[in-house]
Amino acid sequence: MGEVSAEDLVGEEWAEWYRLTPQERFVESMKLWETYLALGGSLEPEPDTQSPFFDPDEWRENAADGRTSVRVLRGGRV
Repeated sequence: MGEVSAEDLVGEEWAEWYRLTPQERFVESMKLWETYLALGGSLEPEPDTQSPFFDPDEWRENAADGRTSVRVLRGGRV
C-alpha cells in the first residue's frame, strides 16, 4: 500500500492550510477578518428571537450600511 498524501484526503487548498503552523494560520485568519470587515461585515451578534430574554422593543437593527450607528461628535482639532 502506498503513502497517502494530504492532497488525496482533503484536496490541495486544505492540505496547504494544514501545512501551516498555528502562528501562520492565525495570521491568515486575521487577513480573512480584515477582508470580511472591509466588505461591510459586522461583529455584532444576530439576535436570538427564540430566546425568552429577547425584547423586541430593546433590539434595534444594524444600520443599513452594515456598520454601527456611530456619529462624529466634534469635527475640530483636539
